[in-house]
Amino acid sequence: MKKICIIPAYNEAEHITEVISRVRPFVDEIVVVDDCSSDDTAQLAQAAGATVLKHPINRGQGAALQTGNDYALLKNADIIIHFDADNQFCAEEIPDLILPITSGRAQVALGSRFLTKKSKLPASKKNIIMPLARLVNRLFFNIKLSDPQSGFRVFSKEAAQKIEIKNDGMAHCSEILHQLFKNKLKIEEVPITVVYHEFGQKFSSGFKIIKDLLIRKIIK
Repeated sequence: MKKICIIPAYNEAEHITEVISRVRPFVDEIVVVDDCSSDDTAQLAQAAGATVLKHPINRGQGAALQTGNDYALLKNADIIIHFDADNQFCAEEIPDLILPITSGRAQVALGSRFLTKKSKLPASKKNIIMPLARLVNRLFFNIKLSDPQSGFRVFSKEAAQKIEIKNDGMAHCSEILHQLFKNKLKIEEVPITVVYHEFGQKFSSGFKIIKDLLIRKIIK
């Protein structure tokens, strides 16, 4: 089965080479979507052996993921993995998320920081942003999952073909979940470990997600 890993990246020169090195043993191709970085992210990713797709303007993580999905489907990938560029996910857990797909138990595997493995989340994420995101998912999308904003996910080809990410900003996580449930795809949550090197998610980001969800009207 052909496995392609999509890594959206914006100014991740500090981490991108190591992330590619750690992911490489578990996939057939790594695709870094450089979202108009002002540093050497694209050059370093290419030197590390990744396929690099470049946005001419900064569009946001959602747009980068859609660009990556489109490329992976054109390359006839059987398994499409979403993985962050900031070196906070554990590449060694990629096979854990692929297994529900290859075993036929699920069409989509979602990493969760709130199951058997414990990730030390910043207090603002744990106590405010994540509960708020769960509430929004339940109220507006009728989605009940332990982790409402995980960026570590795996799709079968059939599942990826049914997903179109229209929200360029951070609300793309909830948009993806909405489309998964709307299309009645089989989903399995898988425990993951996240190592936070720096607490980049500001308190205001949670409200930006809510604004994106409501103003852009993901649900029709």
